[in-house]
Amino acid sequence: MAALQRRAGNTAATRWVQRQAGSLNEHYATRPTEHPEWGPYQELTKAAGIPRADAEDAWQLLLGGVDSQGALNDEAAARTSDRQEQREIRATNTWYQEFVRLMTKHLEIKTPTMALWAGGIEVSDYAYEKGHTPLARTRIGSVLNVLELHPDWKLTGPMWSILSKAFVSLATGPVHIFVRAYAPDSILIRLEVPQLRLVQRLNPNVELIWHPVYTGPDGRTREISRDCQLVDNAEYDGRDTCVSALIQYLRLFHDESNTQAAPAHKSMEQLLVANGHKDGV
Repeated sequence: MAALQRRAGNTAATRWVQRQAGSLNEHYATRPTEHPEWGPYQELTKAAGIPRADAEDAWQLLLGGVDSQGALNDEAAARTSDRQEQREIRATNTWYQEFVRLMTKHLEIKTPTMALWAGGIEVSDYAYEKGHTPLARTRIGSVLNVLELHPDWKLTGPMWSILSKAFVSLATGPVHIFVRAYAPDSILIRLEVPQLRLVQRLNPNVELIWHPVYTGPDGRTREISRDCQLVDNAEYDGRDTCVSALIQYLRLFHDESNTQAAPAHKSMEQLLVANGHKDGV
């Protein structure tokens, strides 16, 4: 318990003790080895090269975070109606914060360049195939990406936000950003890119390189050039020019029967309508 108090704080540890006597339902903070994903987690962390002691501490911190997040979500809703302020309160989960501190050394990228993405996990895979490392391909990211700690995203989402912020803070060189669908409220736009801007102030080598991408009906993802052609590589030095190219391509060439790109098309259409374009895309 002393170790947990040091890691997560006295208040969080006290709540953990108090909850032992009650029903946790689907929560496993006080019985971590009974979690259905405990076995796969052990195998995945071993395969990823994460030391057993670190993995076991991280598991307890993760489950403590899940168990504590509901109360923080309720507190956020009660204290303010401002969405950003609510997010900041939800992200004060000390269990998750300590988990990320413990796992920061396992966020190193495997390639010379880091990748960020938006528009579906397939975009993350595409970025990796292009030679860049997204969060899901780091040692700890590769573990978390295939586990289900809890079915309620509201209890696990704040962990991913904290982890994403820590990931981009490690950038030391060019960061490639792949966008298949643009959403101002996405983790990429509201959290990761602003954090990168802060990193850039200290390290001018951290350059943001944007790539608009489109997935065809055959499942192949390619990038959108300035003349609206699908090419193997299209780099833009700013978010606005990247998003403009994406919107233009969706307006002119998107096929309604292409289910592969339907989610991206729908999100873009909603964005345009929200900004006063009545006919959308």
